[in-house]
Amino acid sequence: MPSDIGVVGAGGWGTALAKVLADKGERVTLWCHGADSFREIVGTRVNRSYLPEILLPTNIKATQSLDETVSDKHLVICAVPSHVVREVFAQVASSVAAETMILCGTKGPEEGSLKTMGELLSDLFGTARQARHAFLSGPTFAIEVARQLPAAVTVAARDEQVARSIQQILSTQNLRVYTSSDVIGVQMGGVVKNVIAIAAGISDGLNLGQNSRAALITRGLAEITRLAVLMGADPLTLAGLPGLGDLILTCTGDLSRNRAVGLQIASGKSLQEIIASTRAVAEGVRNTRSVRMLAERLGVDLPIVEQMHQVLYSRKTPADAVRDLMLRSLKPEAG
Repeated sequence: MPSDIGVVGAGGWGTALAKVLADKGERVTLWCHGADSFREIVGTRVNRSYLPEILLPTNIKATQSLDETVSDKHLVICAVPSHVVREVFAQVASSVAAETMILCGTKGPEEGSLKTMGELLSDLFGTARQARHAFLSGPTFAIEVARQLPAAVTVAARDEQVARSIQQILSTQNLRVYTSSDVIGVQMGGVVKNVIAIAAGISDGLNLGQNSRAALITRGLAEITRLAVLMGADPLTLAGLPGLGDLILTCTGDLSRNRAVGLQIASGKSLQEIIASTRAVAEGVRNTRSVRMLAERLGVDLPIVEQMHQVLYSRKTPADAVRDLMLRSLKPEAG
């Protein structure tokens, strides 16, 4: 029997997930913040702003009503950017039934508070409902998921049955879903990788070679793991899809917005020029600031993140950032 599912956010990822679910026969309500996307989907069944090549099934109902999207739903999926999650869901927290599962596909932490998306959802819905909250991460580009190309992701929840329920709902012959109980590891792996991907784009843009890219990915994974484990994550999670898998894709894929930011910075563009030239700003631009602040708060050393922060926000040249990374004091690799 079809489930009633609400997807909050009609960007690329939200639209792709809505299509996956609708293709399975689920009844999907998709919330569109922008009037253009709403009109496009209603009028043409295509979200031209984010997934222009994808025809959306008729069992996706586009709406601009948040209440309609979340009320009386078996599952609600959060697919809006991290900096607006609190603002959006605060409007409808009372409309989400206690038994509704919430799947967060958004990468945090929240700007300002530096809370994970899990902590933010607990603020909004109360700690008593934490067991109904789950978190989605893994190496995925929205357009490839929408095209039904093979992909694998991980869903983490404190309650194993919630994770398994969402696993059953999302899984298709083209989307393989694994479960995990490590909600911190699944959340944080997808955050820091955005920052490392900007560094990888800079490396590629400066033609520093494949050795350099491999070193960045490997040492980037060390930074992700160092921070996440300090926050309570299982290091094995970071060696899987939410960590290493997502990191490799974002650092090497031509569809990566974060890598594209790095390429443009290497070409001499300023961050202001890059932001002005695109509708969908890479999450790594915001993540760099938040992750650096989180590292300072926790007292953890993240040299790649630190250099990316200086490049993005202190006008440090990419060449100087590379030099300073290479000339850091010598140490054991495990350090």
